[in-house]
Amino acid sequence: MDLLEGKKGKGEPFLLVLTERCSRQEIIEKIPSKTQKEVIKALDRIERRQGVKQFRKRFKSITTDNGREFYDYEGLETSFTKSSIPRTEHYYADAYCSWQRGSNENLNKMIRRFIPKGESIKEYSRKAIKKIQRWMNDYPRKMFGFRSSNEVYEEKLQAV
Repeated sequence: MDLLEGKKGKGEPFLLVLTERCSRQEIIEKIPSKTQKEVIKALDRIERRQGVKQFRKRFKSITTDNGREFYDYEGLETSFTKSSIPRTEHYYADAYCSWQRGSNENLNKMIRRFIPKGESIKEYSRKAIKKIQRWMNDYPRKMFGFRSSNEVYEEKLQAV
């Protein structure tokens, strides 16, 4: 999981980006600020949409960088249901070792095709962000024999 910044400045939104490890499927959520509270709220929204059990199966663990927005590891691990069963396990990548989250970093570059560095994310509606997400998840990848992340994910679901 990572945060993608557009234009620098106060009041600028960010993109919370989760990359599912096996299929490289992306989930992109627009958040209003780079705070621990907003990151947790966005993760809660994603968990609600996916369903608690499905989210736990899909994201057994989440690895982030050491940014301030990810310091509240207990909040990241705790489900919105306040269940005693954790939502996920949270790990931090080592400092200056972005290669430990390589898939996430590479897919962030794909997002930059649509939202160049320094461009305001305010200009993009949630619908536009979801369109980018859909494009990325439907993009054929050499590593999957030119199948898309969505196809690989569906195959994994069928196998279970």
